[in-house]
Amino acid sequence: MSEAIIVRDIRKSYGQTRAVDGVSFEVTEGEFFGILGPNGAGKTTTLEIIEGLRKPDGGEVQLLGMSPWPRHTSLLPRIGVQLQASSFFERLTAREQIRTWASLYGVSTRRADEMLELVGLTDKANTRIEKLSGGQAQRLSIACALAHDPEVVFLDEPTSGLDPQARRNLWDLLREINRQGRTVVLTTHYLDEAEALCERVAIMDRGKILQIGPPAALVRGLDAPTRISVESGTIAAHDARALAGDAEISDDGVSLTIATRDPARVLAALAERSALRGLSVRGATLEDVFLNLTGREYRDDD
Repeated sequence: MSEAIIVRDIRKSYGQTRAVDGVSFEVTEGEFFGILGPNGAGKTTTLEIIEGLRKPDGGEVQLLGMSPWPRHTSLLPRIGVQLQASSFFERLTAREQIRTWASLYGVSTRRADEMLELVGLTDKANTRIEKLSGGQAQRLSIACALAHDPEVVFLDEPTSGLDPQARRNLWDLLREINRQGRTVVLTTHYLDEAEALCERVAIMDRGKILQIGPPAALVRGLDAPTRISVESGTIAAHDARALAGDAEISDDGVSLTIATRDPARVLAALAERSALRGLSVRGATLEDVFLNLTGREYRDDD
């Protein structure tokens, strides 16, 4: 399969701040690719350079075999863009909004209405924009980005600010978009979202890419301990230390947690002592990968 996107050493500075500092990666046609990192990592600037919305200070981008900057009009019908902050025409209903948007690309009203159905907004077709919930507005924004049937879809933090249920509903929609054969590039500061959706991710911080790969492969390569938790009081801390060897033990008064690289032995020992009340087992996550790469806790602020 060929590459839909090729990024080579792109850079962008604002005064003394290097928003993007030598970023390189490729995205294969049909891939669901994630750019993840905390706010201020450079994700949005990177995406805007690839989309042709912003001129890089240096480096090269190829989008569907063409350079997106200067603005390449023949590229516009082939890409769909959902911005971090979406703006709609005022006082229009959801149906009027997407039909107006579709008309800019010469797309039929039938196709526009099909997009409303795809994102689950048919029952809100006659609802004015200002009356939609946050999740509904996000789905409408994605419908507008898909109305002209683009080959590549860019989604900039599409679930930011949504409640957990709305986020997971939107995940189902994004999976369906990708299953239909579209290349999807997603930026997010939610690490669980990247693990759930993306085939590969690029972890960014302070304008640089720290690591790229499938989420599961990045986690497996970490060699991090498994955290086994039981309800506090289920087993005494000194007994847990005795059965867990050199594992790290912590007890916050709610849960006693054993961080071990031999979870099978520890679980068997806990079972023998009937000390499994409130049991939870957590392996390493992308957040642990981030912590290992940067030496600090993951953050979602600048």
